[in-house]
Amino acid sequence: MRLKRFLIAALVALMTLGFSVSAFAQDADPAMGGDADAEMQNVSGPFDLERCVKRALALNPSMVAIRAQLQGSQFGTRSQFGNFLPSLGGTYGYTNSGRKSTTTGKKDEWAASINVSQPVFQGFNLLATWQKAKLTEESTQASLSNVELTLISSVQSNFLSLLKARKDVKSGDDSVARLESQLKVITAFYEVGLRPKAEVLDAEVDLATAKQDLLKAQNQVSIQETQLNRLLNIPLEVEVEYVGELAHVPFDLTLQDCLSRAYNARPDLLIGKKSVEIAEKDSTIAASSFYPKVDADYDYYSKGVDPGLSNGNSYTHSSKEYWTVGVKASMTVFEWGADYYDYKKAEENIKQVEAELEDTRLQAGFEVKQALLNIKEASDRITVAQKSVAAAEEAYRMAVARYQAQVGTNTDVLNAQSRLTDSEAQLSQALADHGTAISSLYVAMGEKNLGLTEAK
Repeated sequence: MRLKRFLIAALVALMTLGFSVSAFAQDADPAMGGDADAEMQNVSGPFDLERCVKRALALNPSMVAIRAQLQGSQFGTRSQFGNFLPSLGGTYGYTNSGRKSTTTGKKDEWAASINVSQPVFQGFNLLATWQKAKLTEESTQASLSNVELTLISSVQSNFLSLLKARKDVKSGDDSVARLESQLKVITAFYEVGLRPKAEVLDAEVDLATAKQDLLKAQNQVSIQETQLNRLLNIPLEVEVEYVGELAHVPFDLTLQDCLSRAYNARPDLLIGKKSVEIAEKDSTIAASSFYPKVDADYDYYSKGVDPGLSNGNSYTHSSKEYWTVGVKASMTVFEWGADYYDYKKAEENIKQVEAELEDTRLQAGFEVKQALLNIKEASDRITVAQKSVAAAEEAYRMAVARYQAQVGTNTDVLNAQSRLTDSEAQLSQALADHGTAISSLYVAMGEKNLGLTEAK
């Protein structure tokens, strides 16, 4: 009965101080579960750029890792909040004194106690530590956005590289077809004695070179598809239907617009700001050693002559069961400057992270302007390349016509065909560079444009 009363007293003391275990019994954020599993298996149908990015954001392992880190920081915040609330402890033990007690007349004594301790003032340490945990959680949330932007950039860059590789394959196919046609014409002229064998050999060499370039382009397509499968967490052996075309997407935002959006949205700038605030909390924690620490305690004691804490009429009421309530303050007065210099170190750390934040801001501005300049350069190259392709096509047509009319040379035809292939490659490269530059600019602004649609 005494043991039962002891446990009841412990529970009453716990409830009296307002401690509620249920306050911490919040469920963890639900995992993606069945929806994620279904998406993992669903690789049917066409994958355009936007669908690729969405799948990567949902299933790429780097996203799974950063979400776990964020969940951990949320638990850390809850853990630090628990330090504000009272703690409960207890003891239960047995002592054999080797001789009979003058009080109980027995050698054996059983004792139990409970302690409820409530921190009252810890030199702002508890508050600053909890606030630091909250800031760490917010910083991790910004890190999640940063990882998302990096992943979006990787997917978009590889998708555009795939589209360029496909353009190169088409250009290679066209080049091989033109050279095969020219080889047939030269061979026919040679067989009737109108052209020397050397021209046939030149055409065969150029055709073989074009076929090798085509094989390289086809291999590059396979590599880019495999890389996209990896980013999208799709088994590498699975054939996926990636669809899309290189296009010249208009972009007319000014530098000032882009900078303003970057300074407001970039997650690394938010991380930098949180780092400054965290450093300030570290300074507060270091300064807490200059203040006294105050705790309130409630203690309940019970003794008995058996494991059930019964007294057998051996104890007086005041000695067998009693409680105490008290408040205590403690403070370390002197530690040879250890606390002071620890505080000064924290103050200097604030200056360091503030300088790092300013450097991050400057880097953000540079990245925005660099991406804008790359967009303009690629856009100008597209205009020039389009004219170059049109001119090269006409030059090739005229060279073939002149050769067939016996007023041109085979060298003119091969040179014209080579220039046409080069012009087509320059156009596809300019289009891919333009899309990549736009993707880089949105990342530099801290914004997510999944499908690289026109700027708003």
